[in-house]
Amino acid sequence: MADLKRPDRLQIMLNPEEITALDDWRFAHRMPSRAAAIRELLKRGLAAEGIDLVTDGKHSASFGVLQEVRIKDERNGQKRRGSRPGDREE
Repeated sequence: MADLKRPDRLQIMLNPEEITALDDWRFAHRMPSRAAAIRELLKRGLAAEGIDLVTDGKHSASFGVLQEVRIKDERNGQKRRGSRPGDREE
């Protein structure tokens, strides 16, 4: 159990219409579980908002939730948009 790749848990409450919509989407897309369907929908929703979930090789300072900032990408020297609380892009 200590080797879980997703050790954090999140509990959510859904109404019957949301459960029905989730299950319909899950079966239409052949997802193995509700959890997998929710993860995929979350990933798609974040991608639609321009948030990249590919985090390999990135430092924790590259991530935040409140405001966008420009952060230098160590791999190729280009800057990308990110966010950090309290930082503002001038």
